[in-house]
Formats: sequence, structure tokens, C-alpha cells
Amino acid sequence: MALYDRDYANESLQTSEAGAKTALSSFIKKTYQLFAASLLAGSVGAYVGLGAAYIFTTNWFYIGGIIVWFALSFGLYAAKKVNGLNYVLLFAFTFLGGFLLTPFLGGFLQTPAGAAIVINAFVLTTVAFGALSIFAMNTKKSFSAWGKFLFIALIVLVAAIIINIFIPSPILYTVISAAGAILFSIYIIYDTQNIIKGAYETPIEGAIALYLDFLNLFIFILRLLGIFGSDE
Repeated sequence: MALYDRDYANESLQTSEAGAKTALSSFIKKTYQLFAASLLAGSVGAYVGLGAAYIFTTNWFYIGGIIVWFALSFGLYAAKKVNGLNYVLLFAFTFLGGFLLTPFLGGFLQTPAGAAIVINAFVLTTVAFGALSIFAMNTKKSFSAWGKFLFIALIVLVAAIIINIFIPSPILYTVISAAGAILFSIYIIYDTQNIIKGAYETPIEGAIALYLDFLNLFIFILRLLGIFGSDE
């Protein structure tokens, strides 16, 4: 009887472990599906924004858009478990994120080699994202404890960007761009491992994290390519 109990317990444990692995695999698949869809929504938003660039001639519209974007992010996290509404908010958030990139992208596209620089930045970001994701999935080193360090680094980066706005400096601009590219490269590894380990409660959260990592890495790589591609 005791042997039977042990066999039954082992079988139940194996079944439970198999179920957990299946659930995690499904979670990861769903997360990356939503991430891919978010990138598509963001790309559509950028395309629509470039076609309506005249809207951004008024600062109040852009500021209002940023406020709405942050409001959507808070609403998205609040409704992350509300089926239907969470997807609507996710794609509204990512679409608007791409739409608000219009002035930034427009500045590059107005230069002679601007289109090539933007395309190259997107390709480099995609390749880097893929390589960093593979590294995160296969490395034995855990980046889970890096959260506090990355958050502090992000605050310092934002402070440096604000300073650079009021005190323009080509050197500081270059340093910020390089530091931003490095920071969000590490964030990709950090968030990828958190997704694999099931640290996020919903696929929506994981998709948002990856989307913001990709978006910011693209912005900083584009800044760097813009620097090296400039004749000045």
C-alpha cells in the first residue's frame, strides 16, 4: 500500500510539473504574440502620424497626446485581467506610442539619408532584440536581481536627458544615446528572463515590457546612427 501511495504521489507530481510547463509555455507564446501585435500597432501608428505630421505643429496637441498615452498605460495595468478591454487598451497604447514618434522620425526623414538611417536603425534593433532574447533564454547567468540597479540607471538617464534639453551638448547627447542603448539592451535580457520564469502575472504585462524595451532601444540606436550619419 505504501509503495502504491509513493507511485501515485510521483505520478501526480510529474503530471503537475508537466501541467505547469505547458501553462508557462502557453504564457510565453501568448506574450510574444501580443508583443508582435503591439509592434505592428506601433508601426501603423507611426505611419499614420507621418501622414498627418501637420497635427504636431501645435505643442498642445503633442502634450495632450503624451498625457493620454500615460493615462492609457495606467488604465491598461488596471484592466490587465479584463478580457477584451485589456486588448483594446494595449493596442491603443502601442498605436499612440508609434503615433507620438512622428516628430522624432520626421526630423530624420527630412535629411537626405534619413530614410536609410531609420530603416537601418529598425533592422539593427530587430537583430539586437533577437540576439539578446536568445542570450537571455540560454545563459546560465540570472539577471533577476538587476531590477533595482536598472531602475536607478533609468532615473539617471531620464535626468540626463532633461538636462540635455535645457543645456544642449553634442557630447552629452552622444553619451546619453550610447548609455540608453546599453541600458535597454540589458532591460531586454532582464524582462525576457522574467517572462520565462513566470514573474509577470499576465501576458499583457510581459508584452508591454518587451514593447517598451524595443521602442526605447530603437530610439537610442536611431539617435546614434543619426550622429554618425551627420555631416556636421
